[in-house]
Amino acid sequence: MNKRLMRAVILMALCLVAARVSFAAWPFPVRGLNLSAPKPDEVPLMVRFIREALPKEGVNVLVMEFDYRYQYASHPEVVDTDALSKADVQAIVAACRAAGVRLIPLINLLGHQSWAAQTFGLLRAHPEFDETPGKYAENKGIYCRSYCPLHPDLHKIVFDLLDELASVCEADAVHVGMDEVFILADPDCPRCKTRNRAELFAQEMRTLHDHLAATQREMWMWGDRLIDGSVTGVGEWEGSQNGTAWAINLVPRDIVICDWHYDSSPATAAYFAVQGFRVLYAPWRKTEVAMGELDLMRSVRAHADETIAPRMLGVLQTTWVGASDFIRAYYGETAAPAPGVEAREAAYTFKALFNTIRAMQ
Repeated sequence: MNKRLMRAVILMALCLVAARVSFAAWPFPVRGLNLSAPKPDEVPLMVRFIREALPKEGVNVLVMEFDYRYQYASHPEVVDTDALSKADVQAIVAACRAAGVRLIPLINLLGHQSWAAQTFGLLRAHPEFDETPGKYAENKGIYCRSYCPLHPDLHKIVFDLLDELASVCEADAVHVGMDEVFILADPDCPRCKTRNRAELFAQEMRTLHDHLAATQREMWMWGDRLIDGSVTGVGEWEGSQNGTAWAINLVPRDIVICDWHYDSSPATAAYFAVQGFRVLYAPWRKTEVAMGELDLMRSVRAHADETIAPRMLGVLQTTWVGASDFIRAYYGETAAPAPGVEAREAAYTFKALFNTIRAMQ
């Protein structure tokens, strides 16, 4: 090999090494925060927080849970109390645009159709869609209600809600929830009772995905029902022990998985990446868990090959308290009514996590 060619080969090798190092040092593509939608009188506080705090912290994605707390014009019968108007949401959209933040609306589908004694808008207005109609009076004895994914009239309404919410949010993606689904293929449901749970769960994933894809929007979702809770040891909440995990083999790979774990840092995000999905870790209020997940995410991005590493997108900090509670905890407000312990812990974890991410950049 002549000297000129040798120098060219060495230069190329050095460039490849530099590219690999720079890729490992890049900030995560997604640095996200998950909040509930504010109440109407809290919109100014939310706008302030988006404009002031999110750019400062380095947040570039805001997943906001609306569910039925938006004044849907297409189906006003499903609207719950404290619903935001179109003008309210437009103010949030404008704040996100000014802050350089991608807004992704969340509406819980399939499961989480109730909480405690309250049944939410869809099943309250359309009890015929309930997977267990007439059972569990006042929702006693269950975690949350589910809708029947095989009801012939269901998806017309669900699609209308998805389209309207995505449109008002000017969103290129929608988070459809689908976590903690414990009621599925109920033995008393005339449509679902003989169905395999994994196939049924996968069918609903595909149905929602295909509709969103037809409108050029990504589908995001929680990942717990696609993890075998027994094999991984994460249990029946952060994983599935009711037969849905096999659905991971039956669904499109362009769905973004939000892999939530709150008490430990399992290597499940890497599992999703190997399976072909883009994935985020989603911690909550234990700072050591959030840092463990951050280390795992960073390690795979740094050491995996160019096929796997880009699928590890980053983090989505969850909050699971009212929007104003989290924001007041973030600002350190202590006046009564002071934010509760969970809000303060989530805010502390959020600050610690994003401070570490900024230091990486």
